[in-house]
Amino acid sequence: MEEVLTNPKAGFYINRDVFGAEGDFITSPEVSQMFGEMIGVWAMCLWEQMGQPTKVNLVELGPGRGTLMADLLRGTSKFNKFKESLHIRLVECSPTLKRIQRKNLKCVDGDSNTENADTETISSIAGTPVSWHPVLDEVPSGVPTIIIAHEFFDALPVHQFQRTSRGWCEKMVDIAEDSSFRFVLSPSPTPANLFLMRRFKWAAKEEVAKLDQIEVCPSAMELTESIAKRIGSDGGGALVIDYGVKGLASDTLQAIRKHKFVRILDDPGSADLSVYVDFASIRHSAEDASDQVAVHGPITQSQFLSSLGINFRIEALLQNCTDEQPESLQVGYWQLVGEGEAPFWEGPDDKVPIGMGTRYMVMALVNKKQGAPVPFNS
Repeated sequence: MEEVLTNPKAGFYINRDVFGAEGDFITSPEVSQMFGEMIGVWAMCLWEQMGQPTKVNLVELGPGRGTLMADLLRGTSKFNKFKESLHIRLVECSPTLKRIQRKNLKCVDGDSNTENADTETISSIAGTPVSWHPVLDEVPSGVPTIIIAHEFFDALPVHQFQRTSRGWCEKMVDIAEDSSFRFVLSPSPTPANLFLMRRFKWAAKEEVAKLDQIEVCPSAMELTESIAKRIGSDGGGALVIDYGVKGLASDTLQAIRKHKFVRILDDPGSADLSVYVDFASIRHSAEDASDQVAVHGPITQSQFLSSLGINFRIEALLQNCTDEQPESLQVGYWQLVGEGEAPFWEGPDDKVPIGMGTRYMVMALVNKKQGAPVPFNS
């Protein structure tokens, strides 16, 4: 997965814009501005619980086109103390997406930093400094941090294991005689077996007994540990939004090209690969990494957004929109909080909006000293 998605020359995310109607898939920020606005509400509420620190790293992992962050900044731009505390840190490896993010955040060059003579990049949306980092570990520590991970964990590489007569064997990719790719089983234990055994410790025996295939994600475990240690020492919190499961993940690896499912091994690098996120693994990884961090959720995206006030937000938008906008607002709202096909749709059957409100789940990791974050404290 890592090679297919982020290879410097041929990786799926590296040299193209894969988001939106013209890309390969649509994410929640591309559906409606309300999504980023609600994330902004959550971040600002957490900042208040943190004691309104004057300096905060606002980090987004895998920010896509920068739409979520742009909507977040626009939605909170009138709250001066909050916006003036922020330094936006975008964790991104794609040069193409960096350029798109810079454009959508309306970035300009600010005054040079006299300490190192570097020119600071500023988002003109809210006058907020913006920096890019290839990995989270390169984001400066020692400052309270708010981390947004929207549809990031689902792209982290997994290891799949299959139950056999000789135990759990890892599925590997091999080259067939006709030079095509195929799946095979490892003849002996692999290094990833260590993470499988660790995951088993967090699961009930009955849960393991029901499955013939299991996925584990060492990268998610290690990233969660890093996030938890940072939050535990520096303060702040992290928000994880993704589609996933609350227990062991089985055979969930999928490939999507131009909004359609395709064979996983068909033309690697031309389709997005993703998995269902193992939220239980995130919880246990965080709790094992720091006793200063509390984990809340997951709850559904519908519950999360509704509790933050998206219902009131769409009412306000509908009262102030043009005659052409109500339908797109209602469609966006349904896709964010609804379930299944939109009951109000009167257009073509192949264009019916599908609600993602219960498919996506939301989990929060926060420093215990700050108490439970909204809306997990209700």
